[in-house]
Amino acid sequence: MKLLQFSTSHYCRKARLALGFKQIPYQVENLTPGLHVLKLKPLTGLATVPVLLPELAGYPTAIADSSAILQFLQSYQPEPSYALPDPQQTEALLLEDWLDESIGVAARFVYYDFRAGAGKQLDPSFSSQAVIQVVRWQYSITPAAVELATTRLDLVLTVLAERWQSPFLVGDRLSVADITAAALLSPLMRIPTYRQTYPWLCDRIIAIHEHCREPLPPGLGDQA
Repeated sequence: MKLLQFSTSHYCRKARLALGFKQIPYQVENLTPGLHVLKLKPLTGLATVPVLLPELAGYPTAIADSSAILQFLQSYQPEPSYALPDPQQTEALLLEDWLDESIGVAARFVYYDFRAGAGKQLDPSFSSQAVIQVVRWQYSITPAAVELATTRLDLVLTVLAERWQSPFLVGDRLSVADITAAALLSPLMRIPTYRQTYPWLCDRIIAIHEHCREPLPPGLGDQA
């Protein structure tokens, strides 16, 4: 299998966590933001990553969207499973959708605003800053949007702080909710304020990555 991705995308990290948990061998092809459209449009009709190419007879040529990829991987290789018995599975899927549609977007806004400002020193190279500016333009990351995203994340993390005291968000084993939360909130771990304010979040992200045999996201490697 091959995963088409942006190396810094937290939605692509979600797909990698699932592949790692399933212990499915795969290759990664990193695409260039902007130019990626030329490759993805003919494959999926969309311009978003991640895209999984199963490269297997009898299976779809390309699967777009992180949630669709997780669903495909569960059906392709049921064990080890991140599906839960109902009604827990329904709850996990609802959490996944909420995290995908709201929290992942908020984390992106806050992270790229940080990288363009106080976090510029993480990689001040021209190529890195150019990509950051492309992303900020593409998603209309304005000061007003960042302020709203910050408020949303504060509320979400307050809720998760109560819910994620046990190892898993739903039930007694890993689910799509855990994979999604660990991936989509991982960019915040490069921001000192979030690492210091939410140490429990660092612990959960580290634990899920180790569970899925995925290298830790930047900002957490020295805490493992």
